[in-house]
This record gives sequence, structure tokens and C-alpha cells, in this order.
Amino acid sequence: MGSTVPRSASVLLLLLLLRRAEQPCGAELTFELPDNAKQCFHEEVEQGVKFSLDYQVITGGHYDVDCYVEDPQGNTIYRETKKQYDSFTYRAEVKGVYQFCFSNEFSTFSHKTVYFDFQVGDEPPILPDMGNRVTALTQGFRVFCL
Repeated sequence: MGSTVPRSASVLLLLLLLRRAEQPCGAELTFELPDNAKQCFHEEVEQGVKFSLDYQVITGGHYDVDCYVEDPQGNTIYRETKKQYDSFTYRAEVKGVYQFCFSNEFSTFSHKTVYFDFQVGDEPPILPDMGNRVTALTQGFRVFCL
């Protein structure tokens, strides 16, 4: 018996899957972080791929948490204490599972609500071929940078 899916539909599906593979992926989440607690998240990242973490405490106490990121070998590549918000971008030096943790262990009575956005991969330019084009804005910017 032959396939019931037309060949053009199969090719289209393959192209869509390949296009999706090129796009950055990520997750955003808002979660409760109890007092005297720590919450960690994990993400597999390929070597040479850029990732970024943006976070903000949106309720609780002094609106602050500790945050750190570890590479697959357990090396701390980012650490901040008692921050209300921050951003961190890094290009993975090794392939593996990266861990990022939020800690409220310093607080004995106030829980926090934390929002984060974790993105893996480079954002494509807004306009195709933007890197090779000179526009009024980029041309003016280059003049001011001289």
C-alpha cells in the first residue's frame, strides 16, 4: 500500500520542522518561592549557543532574591545576591545541562513571587539581511561612534 499523505504535504511539514529548529527556544514562568527555600531549573544547551536569563521579583518582602547559574561541570558562571531584577547572557562553552537557581533562603518570613524568561539561541534580525544594510539610523549611529 502506498502512503496516503501527498508528497507536497510531507515536504511542507519537513520545511516547517527545519524552520522551527533554527528559531530560538525558551521558557517563561512565574512561580512562588517560599521563605527559606531554593528553586532550580535545568536546560540542555549546545556548545557555542547563546542563552539569556531575565528575572524579576514581582511580590514579597523587599522584592529580592539570590540567583546563580552553573554550567554542566558545576562551575558558577553567574551569581547575584538580593537582587530585585537582572539579566544575564552567556555563550555556552560546553554542551550539557545548565542549572539556574533562585534562592530565598535568607528570608525567614516572606515568600516571593518570581518571574523569569530563559531563552536559548540567537534572536533572528527583525528584517532579513539587516546586518548587511545601511539605513539612516545605522549610518547615523556609525558616524557618532567614530
